[in-house]
Amino acid sequence: MALKVTKISQVSPASNSSNDSANSMVLPLTFFDLRWLQFHPTERVIFYKLIKDSSLESFLSVILPKLELSLSIVLRHYLPLAGRLTWSSQDPKPSIIVSPNDYVSLTVAESDADFSRISGKGIRPESEIRSLVPELSLSCDSPSVLSLQVTLFPNQGFCIGIASHHSVMDGKTVVRFIKSWAHICKHGAMDLPEDLTPVLDRTVINVPASLDAKIIELLSYFSEVKDSFRSLKLLPPKEISPDLVRISLELTRENIEKLREQAKRESARSHHELHLSTFVVANAYLWTCLVKTRGGDENRPVRFMYAADFRNRLDPPVPEMYFGNCVFPIGCFGYKANVFLGEDGFVNMVEILSDSVRSIGLRKLETICELYINGTKSVKPGTQIGSIAGSNQFGLYGSDFGWGKPCNSEIASIDRNEAFSMSERRDEPGGVEIGLCLKKCEMDIFIYLFQNGLEMVL
Repeated sequence: MALKVTKISQVSPASNSSNDSANSMVLPLTFFDLRWLQFHPTERVIFYKLIKDSSLESFLSVILPKLELSLSIVLRHYLPLAGRLTWSSQDPKPSIIVSPNDYVSLTVAESDADFSRISGKGIRPESEIRSLVPELSLSCDSPSVLSLQVTLFPNQGFCIGIASHHSVMDGKTVVRFIKSWAHICKHGAMDLPEDLTPVLDRTVINVPASLDAKIIELLSYFSEVKDSFRSLKLLPPKEISPDLVRISLELTRENIEKLREQAKRESARSHHELHLSTFVVANAYLWTCLVKTRGGDENRPVRFMYAADFRNRLDPPVPEMYFGNCVFPIGCFGYKANVFLGEDGFVNMVEILSDSVRSIGLRKLETICELYINGTKSVKPGTQIGSIAGSNQFGLYGSDFGWGKPCNSEIASIDRNEAFSMSERRDEPGGVEIGLCLKKCEMDIFIYLFQNGLEMVL
C-alpha cells in the first residue's frame, strides 16, 4: 500500500468578530481531564464510500474545499481544539491555551489501496490502518490537541483520520465534534443545533478540589524523574509489529440476548441482582475469549478496565453537551486468569462486571478515585490488562458529511494496548460492533473461541 501526502493545511477557526481576541481562550483541565494527561492519543479512522464524483479532480475541486471550509466553521464552535496544552511552573495544573493564530493541522493524502478491503470487516494488517492516522504533535512541552488527515482512494472513497489528545476530550465529545463537522459540511450551516452545540463552561464539573491533587500525585508516583510528570511530552509510540492484524466482529441483538439468558441460567444469583446490560454481557464474553486466547499461566494476574461516564452521576448533573472529559477509569482488580478460563469463566465475568457497574452509583467519587489509585499502584509486572474503548451509545454512524453515512469506523489507538473497541452496529439496531488487534497467531485462536462460543449458546 503506497500513501502519498499531497498537501498539509493549517485550518484556523472562522472569525466571528473583527476583534482578534475572539479566538483566544484559556481553559483549565478538570479532574476528569487530568487522569488522561499521559495517556496515548485517541485515534480513529472513519471510511466513506463514494458512489459518484470519486475522481481525484472531483475530490480536489468539490469534496476537499467543503471539508476545509466546514472544519474552519466548526472550529469556531469547538475553539479549544485549535489550541495547545501548557503547564507553566506557576500553575497547579495544565490548561488549554488558544491564541488568535492557532490552527488545526489537516493532512491530505492519496492511497492506491483497495478501499473495499481496507474499510472492510475482515482481517487486515494493522500497519495499513495506522498509515491513515495523522501524527499529533506530542514531543514538545506545549503539544497540539487535535490533528486530522483526509485520505482519498481514487474512484472508491475517502477516509478521515482523527488524532486527539485524550486529556482534552473523551470519546463522546470526539464523536459529537465529528457529527458537528458533518452537519455543517452537509447543510452549509454556520451554526449548530442545540444537541450539537458544545458547553465549554468548566464550572459545571462539581468535584472536590482535593481530587485534582490526588491524580497529579499519581502522575508523579509513576514518573521516573522528579518533576518530569509536569512535562507534557509523551513517550514515542511503540513500533507496530508487522504481524499485528485487525478485525471487526459483531455481536447481534440475538447474540446478546442468548448470552444474557445464559448468564441468568448459570449464575447462582437471582437475575434481579445482576446488571445485564449490553455493555456488561458483551464485555464479559469478549474478555473471557481474550484470556483463553492468551492461555499460559493460570495463576497470572489479570485486570480489566473501562471508563464510566459521570455526566449523570454528579450533583448537579453535567450537561450532555459538555466539552471535555467526564469519564473516569474503573478497574476490576485482584483476579487471576483461572477465574475466566473454565466453563464458568463467562458467568464469573458477568458477575464481576455487574457488581462493578452497580457500585459506581452507590459510591462517592472520592471513594472511586481512591480505589482506582490503590488498584493501579498494586498492579504487578506481567499482569494481563484488557480494556474497552468507545461505546455503542455514541451514534457515530450518523456522521453524514453529505456523501452518505460511514461504511465503517475503526478506533486505531487500540493497537497501543490489549483493548477492544465498541460501537453501535451500522445497519441494524441492537448488538455491537467490536474492533480488536492481535498478532495473527493469537487472532486465529480468538476468532475460533469467539465463533465457537456463540454457536454453543442455546
